Amino acid sequence: MSIADGLATWLADETGHHVEIQGLRRTSNGFSRENWVFDASWNGEHHPLIARRDPVGSVLDTDRRIETAVLCALAHTEVPSPVLRWADVDGIRLGRPALIMDLAPGSCQPLVLNGDRPIEARVALARRIYGRLADIHLLDWTELGLGEHLVDPGQHAAGAALDHWQGELRRVQLDPEPELAFVLAWLRSNAPPNERTTLVHGDFKPGNLLLGDDRDGDGDGDGDGDGDGDADGGGTDVTAVLDWETVHLGDPHEDLGWVTNPLRAGEHRIAGHWEPADLLRLWTARTGWTPDLDVVHWWQVLANVKLSIIVLSGTHAFVDHRLDRVHQSPVMLYRILLDQIGA
Repeated sequence: MSIADGLATWLADETGHHVEIQGLRRTSNGFSRENWVFDASWNGEHHPLIARRDPVGSVLDTDRRIETAVLCALAHTEVPSPVLRWADVDGIRLGRPALIMDLAPGSCQPLVLNGDRPIEARVALARRIYGRLADIHLLDWTELGLGEHLVDPGQHAAGAALDHWQGELRRVQLDPEPELAFVLAWLRSNAPPNERTTLVHGDFKPGNLLLGDDRDGDGDGDGDGDGDGDADGGGTDVTAVLDWETVHLGDPHEDLGWVTNPLRAGEHRIAGHWEPADLLRLWTARTGWTPDLDVVHWWQVLANVKLSIIVLSGTHAFVDHRLDRVHQSPVMLYRILLDQIGA
């Protein structure tokens, strides 16, 4: 059965109507999921949708049940996220686990902070983008019922993250990786305790957002009509935070380390205008919490360990004939990691 036929049958069973699928195409966005954009029509109505299906080989091994639970919970919050229509976590409908969501408005602009907008507009947009990260951390995950689906690591978020990624390394490595072993030992001996547990996105970046025009017409882009959302941002706002597949409970410093990682400066910084210190000040003002810079650094190191293991996962999948994209050895990342820990 083709994916178009599978989608038509799936949606017909869900809606109770004959469904026509048009304009089905696989987009180039997303390295860990297949993204299929299409138009579906039933009962005289037209619906732009997107199906996200697990690929044969992926650089990340994640759980569609968790992603489904989080998306359903987010629908009751102010954090803009994709509207989930249907989930097939067992892969019965399309051969592999898949989610179908409304196609959210806006465009994906991974390097928008260093694009051609005026500097004032880009700084204002940065404030909106990373304000959304603070909003995620401020969510009351217990009230949302996410404690039934996600594990609270308590004070041991750093250790839990290390256990997970060391397990991933053992699963995918094809050769000894002594540099990673050395850095992991440093991380283990310096693992910080966690002061609070929040929802952690795990891969927050402009490339995992959709940006669109000011939706409430007040010119500030923040949706509350009070005019305090930096009107010089050109009316651009975050219409959706995407890619919740790595979401979990943990230390909010993890996301802060990810977005201030020097390796990702081209995505998250505007040289001389929006630096990590500016981001952390905004986060503090929004949350009322003061980040520990040493803990942020620890998570920056782990961020590059994660990136190294993700590259090795791609190599493993390629050698196993489950992925057709060649991944180079993460030697450059090893050099950065050794510099980060002062080795």
